[in-house]
Amino acid sequence: MNGKYDDMIHLPHPTSSRHPRMSMADRAAQFSPFAALTGHGAAISETARLTDRQIELSEDAKALLDQKQSLLTERLAEHPEVAVTWFRADSQKEGGRYEVAQGRLRQIDAYARCLVLEDGSRIALDTVLELEILAPEESGE
Repeated sequence: MNGKYDDMIHLPHPTSSRHPRMSMADRAAQFSPFAALTGHGAAISETARLTDRQIELSEDAKALLDQKQSLLTERLAEHPEVAVTWFRADSQKEGGRYEVAQGRLRQIDAYARCLVLEDGSRIALDTVLELEILAPEESGE
């Protein structure tokens, strides 16, 4: 025997007569991760979530939106199909995201300054980035 532990290297693993051997699942549970701070993981996820900033429209873009809104006001009785790109502010942090809503226009609420679609969606005019009339205009032919 040359090594210091050669006399015990081949002996069987000792077992206790008082304590039963722990199952593999129980042993694994001892080393599983845990959340030391309740809610910390959610806070980290919220911080990592990206938001967009609202784009400030140029005067030309505002004028074009006003023209489209006037056209919609003229055609309101037809309930034209529209696609509206608008900014939804985030309720948790600064910024938000742009969404596209599509549907038939029910009314333009001048008092509340919003578009009302037939499905009940209300879109504030101050948040609109782009407004497109999808229904083809009737030509006099």
